[in-house]
Amino acid sequence: MNDFIASTAADNFVAKLSEVRLPNVFNPYHDICDIYDNSDSNLKRKSNLSVSLNAAIELNVRTIWVARDLGYRGGRRTGLALTDEAHIQEHSRLLGGVKLHHTTRGPLVKERTSTVIWRMLMRINQPVFLWNAFPLHPHEADNPMTNRCHTSAERNVMSWALHDLIEILRPDQVFTIGGDARKCLDSMEIESVAFRHPSYGGQTQFIKEVERAYALENDCPKSMSEQHQMSFL
Repeated sequence: MNDFIASTAADNFVAKLSEVRLPNVFNPYHDICDIYDNSDSNLKRKSNLSVSLNAAIELNVRTIWVARDLGYRGGRRTGLALTDEAHIQEHSRLLGGVKLHHTTRGPLVKERTSTVIWRMLMRINQPVFLWNAFPLHPHEADNPMTNRCHTSAERNVMSWALHDLIEILRPDQVFTIGGDARKCLDSMEIESVAFRHPSYGGQTQFIKEVERAYALENDCPKSMSEQHQMSFL
């Protein structure tokens, strides 16, 4: 697939994704949050995804990292998987300086997982495309500022998205973040290599596994004190 065809496919992909409507699921590329969004926040998130995907095509990104779902402190607000508002500029730099938007009202919101993920991405210093097995934000009924695991039925409805993304980018390797994401990709018959999820005590193992996969020098925290500090940055 040449770059022009891939770019057209990317634009169609984002447009198709923005049309999805599911109960108890926030689609950041269409929906507006009554609490934190501006009137054009959905359009800015749609732009964030579009320019990121097109940059990944131009940069010939070779790896995709896939987590489970978008979270309410991260991708729900930014439209970017595994990326909270505090790391939008890092996301931009990783993809060659593309223009990404801050889309919500009020102060920047941090997500703990994003902090660890982006610490490692900055060490890798090569473009990686970030995604989710379920690329929208599933939440509890009548409680939009919660995270829940998507259902198998929801995954079946949205499984086209990851398959289409892989067809567009043609990566050499797909890495999953956490066992849940690995199971999701197994159910879609997509081969992947699993990293331990950095939350719930998995940070050190996650760091070591990324270092091994990308042949990085060991840079794990030397003490429990340092590890504790990293967990809450």
